Amino acid sequence: MKKAGKIVIGLVCVGAFGALMFTRFTKKEEPIEAVPNPTVVVQTPETGNIELSTGLTGTVEPADQVYIIPKGSGEVLEVYVNQGDTVQKGQKLFRIDNKQLDAARITLNTTQVSLNDAQTSVNRMKALYESGDISAQAYEQAVSGLSMAKLQYDSAKLNYDTQSENTVVTAPIAGVLEQFGVQVHDMSAGGSVAGVVSGAGGKTLTFNVSERVMKGLNIGDPVTVEKNGTDYSGAISEIGSMVDASTGLFKVKATLGDADGLASGTMVKVYVTAEKADNVMVVPADCVNYSNGDAYVYTYDAATATAKKTPVEDGLIDSDKIQIVSGLSYDDEVITSWSKELYDGAAVNIQGSDDSAETTAGSSETTAEETTEAAETAAK
Repeated sequence: MKKAGKIVIGLVCVGAFGALMFTRFTKKEEPIEAVPNPTVVVQTPETGNIELSTGLTGTVEPADQVYIIPKGSGEVLEVYVNQGDTVQKGQKLFRIDNKQLDAARITLNTTQVSLNDAQTSVNRMKALYESGDISAQAYEQAVSGLSMAKLQYDSAKLNYDTQSENTVVTAPIAGVLEQFGVQVHDMSAGGSVAGVVSGAGGKTLTFNVSERVMKGLNIGDPVTVEKNGTDYSGAISEIGSMVDASTGLFKVKATLGDADGLASGTMVKVYVTAEKADNVMVVPADCVNYSNGDAYVYTYDAATATAKKTPVEDGLIDSDKIQIVSGLSYDDEVITSWSKELYDGAAVNIQGSDDSAETTAGSSETTAEETTEAAETAAK
């Protein structure tokens, strides 16, 4: 009995084990969840222009600026204008008490008398010479004296006119008296600056640039000036070729168009094109990546439907595009969208293509036949 009981128990255990193994190998496995390929956007390189602007500080100045410099010296007797007035060329500004004018007047009067006496003498000598009462030599001496008196008078007249002009100081050009502080009883020194007249012909802009920026500028290049939220436009008219020893910068001048709202001496913000590249290959700036300072993009390999890491040499870059110097052709399809699954050799789908539903893993269900074979093997 004991032996029979052991046999029964053994059969039960074998049956239970067999049932367990059958259940294990015949149980349908859960399918592995499919992972779709990343969908990307591609485009070919384009031809475009890139300009890089730089902000600088400049000073507004009048296009024409002439200093008022009296030629004579003396006390200011009268002032006819004030600072800020608009004047015309030749308009009287002030008058000075020129003592040299008085001396010139006396000399002129003296030479006038001498000239009159010489003329009277020649007239008398001529009549005597014609009547034979004097010699030809005496008459010629009288004529020579008249010529000398005439020269002396002309010299005195020129000096008087000059001193007279020096007494009244006039505007050298038409414009605005930007600087003018002359007052009555001031002492005016000949050759000293008494004021500044700014011409009404427009405004100029002066600013300084580095050598790198200077090399990228050309006469006629546009500039933009900003002051208190208002923009003004102009064009470069002069580029200095000599560096300022104190600043290491080059002076640049630009003419401004309608700049009536900018007073002379105003400090403004200036924007110029520091560098530019025309008709070059460009791609969206966001699609260029960097590794250890080396630029690269991902291109689409149609033969394998994968992304390809492509090294490139980049150039200028602005807010939305970047210059490609080398590494790409205009036929390359550059991946312009970003995905965390993007890497060299990654399978990708092109947005809008028929293959966008492909996956990297299909269903991994085990067929019934494979399950049965596995169970039979385990039972043996």
